[in-house]
Amino acid sequence: MASFPSGRGGGLVSPTAAAVVIAVAALLWAAQAREEPCYPRLFSFGDSLTDTGNFPFIFGNDSREPALRPPYGETFFHRATGRFSNGRLVIDFIADALGLPFVRPYWSGRTAGDFACGANFAVGGATALRPDFFRARGVPMADIVHLDMEMKWFRDLLNLLCPGDLAGCTGMMNQSLFLVGEIGGNDYNLPLLSGVSITKIRSFTPSVIAKISSTITELIGLGAKTLVVPGNLPIGCVPNYLMIFNSDNKEDYEPETGCLRWMNEFSQYHNRLLINELENLRKFHPDVAIIYADYYGAAMEIFLSPEQFGIEDPLVACCGGGGPYGVSASAACGYGEYKVCDNPKKYASWDGFHPSEAAYKAIAAGLLRGPYTHPPIANANNSCPQITELGSSVEYKDLNDL
Repeated sequence: MASFPSGRGGGLVSPTAAAVVIAVAALLWAAQAREEPCYPRLFSFGDSLTDTGNFPFIFGNDSREPALRPPYGETFFHRATGRFSNGRLVIDFIADALGLPFVRPYWSGRTAGDFACGANFAVGGATALRPDFFRARGVPMADIVHLDMEMKWFRDLLNLLCPGDLAGCTGMMNQSLFLVGEIGGNDYNLPLLSGVSITKIRSFTPSVIAKISSTITELIGLGAKTLVVPGNLPIGCVPNYLMIFNSDNKEDYEPETGCLRWMNEFSQYHNRLLINELENLRKFHPDVAIIYADYYGAAMEIFLSPEQFGIEDPLVACCGGGGPYGVSASAACGYGEYKVCDNPKKYASWDGFHPSEAAYKAIAAGLLRGPYTHPPIANANNSCPQITELGSSVEYKDLNDL
């Protein structure tokens, strides 16, 4: 994840090739038929799993950052866009399924018109908590973007959209969809990579969840009515972690997936606390749709049954320094003597820390078609039946070039 790496069962059955052709044709017809998107705007917060291009605006086109140059972006955009993958992210598939263009990075816009369809505040390397939280606990942490900063940018945008009268934005907020995360992964990744024990890191989780909760509460206070809140991915399946924490003890690994058991148990711990907190928030805000997006469950489908998604080895990175997991300590994707696979569609990991477009598409399908949103995302907008279908862009609707 940029300078700050971000790692992050059920029974999803992949359609046959014939069914895919029929589904794509139906989606194209639906896209042409519908006149209005399900939600006029999509706003999102998070880290590199959601960043659609804020990173270069915040940190500049740093030549040391591989994600700002090829081979990043090669699969779909055919250029580096600031996304930490070879192509589209979950947010891109969600926006497309809703009938919206890809969400503009906040820092690429200037006028109210630039944000007619929403804005993305996510930045690669972002944490939920402020750096001071970690420094106070003996964990070294640079001055990086955190959730409070992203919320400040959002309030600044509201002042642009409704100058002098935030109450004038209430209608817009009511009708918009908010994607709050994924966020929190770097609150664990950075300490893990600094050698902090998992026991100590586990003590950070209640604070991470509290920050996510307070952000949701603030958004609701500003008028938000529909919020999707993703959980953590199974970080025990991240190739770089499989390399770093390689063990000779078979008990450290899940027999069904080959992922690190103790790391996945930690991801599940974070997700349990988040689910419980969202349930509490629903009690206080019964008129608001607060939807848990089970990234963990949707992603585990890939690791349990990769062949359903056309993936050959989900634990190997497509782009990296080689080795049994496609990664090494001496090279990384876009840095050093790295290698790039011939067909990224057959890989679940792009660079050893971030999922490939194929994995993001599978996760998005699990969210939009079910069963990995709780309550189902389709129920949040009864006038939007096509929300259960996964969009399939024929053409890249690039707001960044406007």
